[in-house]
Amino acid sequence: MSRLQFPALAAVLLLGVMQVSVAQTPARSKAGATKRPAAHPAASRAPAEPVGITPEMRIVMGHITANSLRGAVSFLASDLLEGRDTPSRGLDIAGEYIASQFRRLGLEPAGGDGYFQAVTLKPEDPNSPKSRNVAGILRGSDPALKDTYVILSAHYDHVGMAETGDDRVFNGANDDASGTASVMEVANALASLHPRPKRSVLFILFCGEEKGLLGSRYYADHPLVPLEKTIAELNLEQVGRTDTPEGPQINSANVTGFDFSDMTKILVDSGRRAGIAVSKVEKASDAYFNRSDNGPIARKGIPSHTLSVAYEFPDYHAVGDEWQKLDYDNMARVDQAVGIAILRLAQSLTAPKWNELYPAAKAYVEAGKKLHAP
Repeated sequence: MSRLQFPALAAVLLLGVMQVSVAQTPARSKAGATKRPAAHPAASRAPAEPVGITPEMRIVMGHITANSLRGAVSFLASDLLEGRDTPSRGLDIAGEYIASQFRRLGLEPAGGDGYFQAVTLKPEDPNSPKSRNVAGILRGSDPALKDTYVILSAHYDHVGMAETGDDRVFNGANDDASGTASVMEVANALASLHPRPKRSVLFILFCGEEKGLLGSRYYADHPLVPLEKTIAELNLEQVGRTDTPEGPQINSANVTGFDFSDMTKILVDSGRRAGIAVSKVEKASDAYFNRSDNGPIARKGIPSHTLSVAYEFPDYHAVGDEWQKLDYDNMARVDQAVGIAILRLAQSLTAPKWNELYPAAKAYVEAGKKLHAP
């Protein structure tokens, strides 16, 4: 892939992507669509709606579309952003784009500098380089619950550029422009609700995940909302690619630490309502629990999990992880399930709990008790 001149074209492409409509009508691309026999006109009827879809869920699902996700990922994973290394000018432009979308949705700025939280990448070094997390709050509507929080997160950084080669840009489309675009899309969907959910939702995109969870570790030690008032976090990672070594992963998703808390029950049931089978991958569920940005939050005692479509995919950390290879129709359905789950968590009068009977969750159970100790 040839590289383009950065400054002018980046601005043009950024302005183009920002024209995505807030209330885009759902659309399905032809790619990947399932062909069905034509029905006799007399027998034609609207497809049955999944069981358990409330009017609020229907609104959320209607605001999450494949075309909108495609537009966001294609910008975030473009050559012009040069692989979004932490820190880099490409990551800064990605951050400005995310902030512009939060601003468009009317989210409250959550950072110390508008939508930005300054992150010291090496806290022990007085000359440490800095980067930024990007965060916005959809304020809840319930007087008693609006100061409690659900977090939806992803990381917006990637690994930058190779030193040599014809194609030097590690575009990071699936890892994790897909998660970043999904956070923005769910924010758009929930912001369309009137009234808004009872609890507040913090949407945050972390920097530095690829260099050791630096953004989420910094957030856990310097939270933008009180940890003791944060009931749950869902982190999104690699939700766009369906081609895996195990075969196509269509209409399915998995969760790390599946047995660690009862939050997964909500994820499984929300997936069912959107036609997505959310399950446990036995060999990876526990092993991957601390390998993404849910880990630092979980260690503070807050039930936190990462949801993805596949743990492994071709082009992982390679220059071939490009936006054209994502299955946006499937991604939209997964994000609809995520939107339903976040809505339900934000509407719930009770908070998820760690599983005290699962040995691997013991440290998190203890951290939760410490967090909420009188």
